[in-house]
Amino acid sequence: MKIQHNITSPIPSVGLQVWNAELILSDFVLHKMCTSMEFHGIVSLELGAGTGLAGMLLAHAAKTVFLTDHGDQILENCLKNVQLNSGVLNHQKVVYVRELDWTHPWPPKVSSDLATQERFSWSSSELEEVQKASLLLAADVIYSDDLTDALFGILERIMSQGSEKVLYLALEKRYNFSLDDLDVVANGYLNFRSYLKDDSECEGLELGSLPCFMGKCIDVAEIPQYVGGYDRGDDVELWEIRYSKGKL
Repeated sequence: MKIQHNITSPIPSVGLQVWNAELILSDFVLHKMCTSMEFHGIVSLELGAGTGLAGMLLAHAAKTVFLTDHGDQILENCLKNVQLNSGVLNHQKVVYVRELDWTHPWPPKVSSDLATQERFSWSSSELEEVQKASLLLAADVIYSDDLTDALFGILERIMSQGSEKVLYLALEKRYNFSLDDLDVVANGYLNFRSYLKDDSECEGLELGSLPCFMGKCIDVAEIPQYVGGYDRGDDVELWEIRYSKGKL
């Protein structure tokens, strides 16, 4: 596979760069496809897809993959990568590049006028297909509290509708000095962990009546490294996250 990407990028354009967490997620997707049929024929949605690497790898087994991100430059680059790899994908129509702003309501607005429909906008049939999705992917989307809040806001809307869904999220803890804490902290990480509960905690929320996110950290040491040329380091984590709708 060929990926067009930046070597460095400013904060607004981080989606133009391939990060370690995306490589870990790609290793995980490849391992699943090599050892099971779990991803065969599924519908999947990747949030903050960036260059689209993990989602395009998944497209070798999935029925439909939606690569989503925000901003014309990032979306154009993602589409370019899909086109670069069209020869090795099952067929190009299996992968869709769509804009998804986490701060906007879900589902996104649909234009009924095909003539004025924007390049990365959604159709009503595509949104119906997302309802059937069983797998969500995300990599390197945890680096600020505001972004983390927006992520879990849209995850709740997407995962509470349609088929039961599981999210595999890869992240890398990045430590910076915080004036608020007067200490070195991993931006966004503590806020991310505050959204997650284990199974027993969810069951204890008024006997399972309240909705919650259940998270389990996967041991990345058990995932073979299929993608060469990168050092995983000690600060990369991979999480399996499910959403319990509660009984109310």
